[in-house]
Amino acid sequence: MQLTEITYDIAPPIDSYGPGFFRVGGEVIEGAVLLLPTERFAWGGFDDRDTILSRAKLLDVLFIGTGADITQIPRPLRGALDEAEIGVELMSTPTACRTYNVLLSEGRRIGAALIPT
Repeated sequence: MQLTEITYDIAPPIDSYGPGFFRVGGEVIEGAVLLLPTERFAWGGFDDRDTILSRAKLLDVLFIGTGADITQIPRPLRGALDEAEIGVELMSTPTACRTYNVLLSEGRRIGAALIPT
């Protein structure tokens, strides 16, 4: 069996997460977070669509981690993302973190808007 070390050339991966926080590239971020290939931001949650819309237009897909369980996002946010032609995948936050790391290691243009569990 051949093992290949994973490298992250574009941005740091999500190292871990827990109740109310994320650790990204060794930095602890409290609360919701928006991760883009070149930047990380505190995110105001589903009502903060401007932060996403102003920065996520160059992504292939944005993963939205909705917390411990998959839920729908508010219609105004969904409509704004659709209008801006930003591809969106809704999933639980743990799944979004894992998927983000895998595609980040492949060099994909992805982002993640994550609500903590």
